[in-house]
Amino acid sequence: MREKKESFIINKEKINIAQTLKCGQIFSYRQISFNPDNFIIFSSNKKAEVYEMKEHYKICTDNVPYFQNFFDLETDYEKIKSILSKDKMLVKPIEFGGGIRILRQDLLEVIISFVFSANNNIKRITESLFALRQKFGKHYGDYEIFPSLKQLSEITAEQFKEIGAGYRAEQLVKLIEQLQKINFDELKHLSSDKILKKLIDLSGIGPKVADCILLFGFNRTDVFPVDTWIEKAFKNFYESDLKNTNHWSRAEIRKFLTERYGNLAGYAQQYLFNYQRNFHNRQII
Repeated sequence: MREKKESFIINKEKINIAQTLKCGQIFSYRQISFNPDNFIIFSSNKKAEVYEMKEHYKICTDNVPYFQNFFDLETDYEKIKSILSKDKMLVKPIEFGGGIRILRQDLLEVIISFVFSANNNIKRITESLFALRQKFGKHYGDYEIFPSLKQLSEITAEQFKEIGAGYRAEQLVKLIEQLQKINFDELKHLSSDKILKKLIDLSGIGPKVADCILLFGFNRTDVFPVDTWIEKAFKNFYESDLKNTNHWSRAEIRKFLTERYGNLAGYAQQYLFNYQRNFHNRQII
């Protein structure tokens, strides 16, 4: 029997939900058509409706504790932004996207989502993930939940192709076989570097996807995923302080930025990614 739907409030000073949802860390949400600032968010087997009010957001859900944790409301983002803003390279990105929070998402859903994301665009990723829910997830009231690992193991490569996985279909089938042999409780206690090495050994997971899984699935903020947008941001932001940034590899960029921002690297990445993605045709600094 489903729980009775309840609600809680988040002050707008704590988060900008539109910025948070649209910064590339989550794909399973929809805007409510009659108001572009209202959303329905799907996470694992749970759902929340977000309604923007004048000074706060009203979150309606049948699992309040899950979504209070999901929005990471206990983390002091003002302190994080204050520290990162001491770096001149991050002042404008933080001013622009200061309402972003890193969501605490379901690990399995993050892994599968970011394998779908490789060399893909957000529209196709979103469509594929909703199709995955609708075709293979259990129907739960008025929505479908994300498939369990067992349910995922029953999906064939051809079925993955039918929902838009493309060349990733075979990788996903193999990955799901590998995931069934992993003890994630043990994995969570390892260092980020050790988890990274184990993730890269899995089918369909390269360095960038592994970093995204660490940041958005394991909540490890000492990593810095590097993609095309971050490469552009690196050249735009850091060229004045460094030489020959055009020739830096992604691995070199990742190492430099991870060392520069330490345990706050993941937060810095989100601000930079969001800013560059929205202003990629402008001279930033």
